[in-house]
Amino acid sequence: RNLRHAEAMGFLKGVTAMLKPGDLALDCGANVGVVSSLLAETGADVISYEPDPYAFAQLNAALGDRQNVQLVNAAVGASSGTVRLMRASNFDDDKKSASVKSTIVDGGRMIAAENYVDVKLLDFLAILSDEIENRGEIAFVKMDIEGAELDLLEAMDAADLIKDIRCLVVETHERKFAELRPRFRALREAFSKKYPVRQVNLDWI
Repeated sequence: RNLRHAEAMGFLKGVTAMLKPGDLALDCGANVGVVSSLLAETGADVISYEPDPYAFAQLNAALGDRQNVQLVNAAVGASSGTVRLMRASNFDDDKKSASVKSTIVDGGRMIAAENYVDVKLLDFLAILSDEIENRGEIAFVKMDIEGAELDLLEAMDAADLIKDIRCLVVETHERKFAELRPRFRALREAFSKKYPVRQVNLDWI
């Protein structure tokens, strides 16, 4: 796990080296802002989405005063509305490390479905469409959204939005959602044929 994390951060540093002021980077599942902080250093415009109120407070403390960073306390998905954000079983024991596991997807391993908060859900397809129309492309999207990436990636592909994202990196969570594994396998197979790995990395971490 530590080696994978080191490799992921190395990959991310390579990505940030290509970002420049005027580029747009979207951090979906920003948590406390580790990745967003690296993106912000490039001078690119950064929009960070984090639904968990605890994590968002930490994110705001870390990056709230950065002129090139917009912080959004919401989840992203293929539709808009309000959703339940379910916390990890150990959330009350260690909020900082447990907040990374908060999910809007039912059936997750080690998730306490009765421990939840209602959060805003934003239509990420509409966000992408608007930004692509305004800018021509999106330089970078990082997605670590605890299982919700499956529906969203399928919808982004169906809407033909991925072609206008220069680099998309995703942490997938099939290990936590056993019943979703066949769909994850199909997605990986389809994406491997359609998108170069330097553009779409589904094994970011």
